Amino acid sequence: MEPAKDAREQHPDVQFDDTDRALLLALDEDPRMTTMALAQRCGLARGTVHARLERFREAGVLRLNSARVDPARLGRPLSAMVAVELDQHDIDGAIAALSRVPEVLECFAPAGETDLLVRVVARDPDDLYRVSEDVRLCPGVTRTRTSVYLRRVIPYRVGPLLREGLPKNRLPKKS
Repeated sequence: MEPAKDAREQHPDVQFDDTDRALLLALDEDPRMTTMALAQRCGLARGTVHARLERFREAGVLRLNSARVDPARLGRPLSAMVAVELDQHDIDGAIAALSRVPEVLECFAPAGETDLLVRVVARDPDDLYRVSEDVRLCPGVTRTRTSVYLRRVIPYRVGPLLREGLPKNRLPKKS
């Protein structure tokens, strides 16, 4: 099984002009905005917005809408990062097994001593123990260390990246 590729690997040639950045910034602020509302907010023709949104979709620029669902609203308020060390002969098997654990939200392959960093959620400390055991018992996993998140101090954001270098006259109008 081949690991999932991020957007840079899938589409390394995607370049954003100021119009793209303004559209993405408006979408980041309100992902449910209609094409017409985006056009009005960014001062663009509806056809221009539609064409660019299609290009974003084809290029894999936009994340899935489910990424905005708060796991706490699904009964999983406890978040943790599980550092995983692997048997180097069964990396693909471990990743495949981890992908079948529902509480695994995402998994990263970092540089350094840790082979994988797995973001998980749980109902409470006892459930986190169960989830951590599910991760530890995946084929190829030799050792785990779990760190519980006490609170989120900076939520996921891309707005500052989109605003960077964007002329003030290209910023989307406030609704």
